[in-house]
Amino acid sequence: MTTLQDTGEASDEAANHGHGSRSPGFLILALGCIGVVYGDIGTSPLYALREAILAGMRQDGSISEALVHGVLSLIIWALILVVTVKYVLILLNADNKGEGGTLSLMALAQRAFGRSITWIAVLGMIGAALFYGDAIITPAISVLSAVEGLNVITPDFEPYVLPLTLVIILGLFLIQSQGTGRVAAFFGPITLVWFAALAAVGLWHISDNPSVLMAFNPLKAVHFLAHHGVIGLVVLGAVFLAVTGAEALYADLGHFGKRPIQAAWLVIVLPALVLNYLGQGALLLANPAAIDNPFYRMMPGWALLPMVLMASAATIIASQAVITGAYSLTQQAIQLGLLPRMEIRFTSESHAGQTYLPQVNWLLLAGVIVLVLAFKSSSALAHAYGIAVTGTMVVTAMMAVAVMWKHWKWPLWLVLPIMLPLLALDLVFFGANSMKILEGGWMPLVLGAAIFLLMWTWREGSRLLAEKTRLSEVPLKDLIASLTKRPPSTVPGTAVFLTGDSESAPTALLHSLKHYKVLHERNVVFTVKTATVPVVQEVRRLKIDQLSEHFWRIEATFGYMENPNVPATLLSIPKKQMSFSMMDTSFFLSRRSVRASKYQGMPVWQDKLFIMMARNANDASSYFRLPPGRVIEVGSQVTV
Repeated sequence: MTTLQDTGEASDEAANHGHGSRSPGFLILALGCIGVVYGDIGTSPLYALREAILAGMRQDGSISEALVHGVLSLIIWALILVVTVKYVLILLNADNKGEGGTLSLMALAQRAFGRSITWIAVLGMIGAALFYGDAIITPAISVLSAVEGLNVITPDFEPYVLPLTLVIILGLFLIQSQGTGRVAAFFGPITLVWFAALAAVGLWHISDNPSVLMAFNPLKAVHFLAHHGVIGLVVLGAVFLAVTGAEALYADLGHFGKRPIQAAWLVIVLPALVLNYLGQGALLLANPAAIDNPFYRMMPGWALLPMVLMASAATIIASQAVITGAYSLTQQAIQLGLLPRMEIRFTSESHAGQTYLPQVNWLLLAGVIVLVLAFKSSSALAHAYGIAVTGTMVVTAMMAVAVMWKHWKWPLWLVLPIMLPLLALDLVFFGANSMKILEGGWMPLVLGAAIFLLMWTWREGSRLLAEKTRLSEVPLKDLIASLTKRPPSTVPGTAVFLTGDSESAPTALLHSLKHYKVLHERNVVFTVKTATVPVVQEVRRLKIDQLSEHFWRIEATFGYMENPNVPATLLSIPKKQMSFSMMDTSFFLSRRSVRASKYQGMPVWQDKLFIMMARNANDASSYFRLPPGRVIEVGSQVTV
């Protein structure tokens, strides 16, 4: 599989999602994105303010007006600058044919430069690796924080918090194989009710101490940081919990479109979050003892159990968003050549974007269970949460500079004054969260480093393997010329040889000639290529060349959000160009046995890691959806 720098265009439907004649209406899209896009950030009030105030109490010793006003101001302006300005107003415009996310931004930047730039690829891999840390921590901290509300009803529930959390998480991952189409229809309305409840209860408690409205003054945040030194940075790290989930704005761009996401944030989500944080702050000033769980302490007694149930539903929705995000990210990484092939199941006949990856699902489940058992509380997990998200945001800001400069053609004198302050803010948040490395922040860093190593090893190993294989290959045109002069015996039928290099004779073809001494009547050298756009239009999908009486070369280009279906692609070719019958077609695959070498390429330990990944990769015939009874594999041995 080859990755193209610029081939094809996204389909109109993908590029203009939400604006076509068959697309859902604007209000329906806005309602849907309230559930899917904002599920994560919408659960932050469960723990963000509490953790920030507790961090500030290390210096203040008690809950003072200056502490509450300072923390509230930091949260409000983090929501305005990080989420509203950076993501809603700037990055939502950096779409790659309608798609967003770390790897989409990486592909866009690579295409803008016109060639593969190593540092951009490295940034993309770092951002993707850290996202997996987020995908593991979010279900753990969100579900834990929701179930912990039972302790507010009565302390007798405390022994059941951990088991109930594990049951909810296990159930969440077990249903993934069924697809999320039916459940997704309820996400928007449930989360809309959740945000309405956040706003209502927050507005109700602001009257406890209306002075919290002074938090809109940014000088309150500046004054707090100036007078709290190192503790101010610790508080800033906790404040960042209020904006976790902002990456979802960009990652889910292709599902809902820019305008619905922007409208939902500005009209519903941002006001609800701000009102709830202000209400929690006012409650703490009126009743400092509520610091054990200010979110649930705001509730009247009759609303406590319903709010715990609604919070549990909201956290499940938030978890669902990052789980499906991990599926999409993995699919993109496979297509971009950053991870080996994995099994991808499509769970909807009408929506190609609804997928399920069993290997990713079970690895995420194992990681979430380990985190819950190791940290045991949302407060303990909060130390590990921020660093994964801030790292991803730093990477996104850096790649955005490249896209705005090279792709949007903005002059640097305009790009830098806009992005450098936002990048500096991300770096400050990252530095603040780095202070929590020993308290749990090491976990997403270790996980991210491990995933980055896997991506880098697969990328480099695949490159070295392709170079080594190319040395022993015969130019396809030379082989055809030789066979034309001295034609072997022919047999009826069509042979399709899948290869990553359309200019060289496939290894399977050479071995077939060597051992069988025959040639099929029709021979197709078929190459699958991946474009740096999400979806490729059908009219741009195929390039067909007839090389001789018996040979054709077909190059099929797919977007990185698509999964190649080789038989369906062949059958889609107009019969006047080329006619295929699957019962008369055999598919030949080259299976390479890879061995490590200490004299070339990567270190031996990395060679062995690459070989292990290659051996555990999903079978090529399954990945390309080849009919099992029509596949012939021919082996060869290569050292890397």
